[in-house]
Amino acid sequence: MNDESNIKLFVLANSLTENNLDMVEHNHNIDLGRKEQAPTKEQDYYAQFDSVFRKEAREMSKHYEVFYCLEKSIRNLVVQLMFEKYGENWWEDKVKEDIKNNVKDNIQKEIESGFTERSQSNIDYTTFGELTEIVKNNWEAFSGLFRDVKAFSKIMSSLNQLRGPIAHCCPLAEDEAVRLNLVVKDWFRLME
Repeated sequence: MNDESNIKLFVLANSLTENNLDMVEHNHNIDLGRKEQAPTKEQDYYAQFDSVFRKEAREMSKHYEVFYCLEKSIRNLVVQLMFEKYGENWWEDKVKEDIKNNVKDNIQKEIESGFTERSQSNIDYTTFGELTEIVKNNWEAFSGLFRDVKAFSKIMSSLNQLRGPIAHCCPLAEDEAVRLNLVVKDWFRLME
């Protein structure tokens, strides 16, 4: 074989290999990092972090995404049901003063930080525990949706425990990842 034939075979073999790798990426929903992308400033910095942290971040991202969607939907549900039951002044009329004061403090701290406000809604400034208290203290607005106040409290407490490592950048242990999936199922089962 001459050099030209060897080059043609090499190009053909490379093309077949690339095609097979494309199929592997597609079938397994993974990115092998073969395609060069223009780096962003964030990616320039990101590459400087320890590879262990980057791997943990990738693994934790799926848990964060689930919890983000769940927490946003819970907060929206609280607002919706409180509004339906008590009208537009539900926050002023039905939320305990200590929670309202804590929310005011949180909003003020954010204003003083000079950062962009995270939300125009007071509910987004409550802690997860305060969110639970709002529901428990106004159970009549939620009893048509949830089967039992104790079950609701238990599930919210479990979610709050699982929220800690997710929100504070700690890897979720394998058992806790399983527990997160189970508690999310419990949440949906709690609704009639």
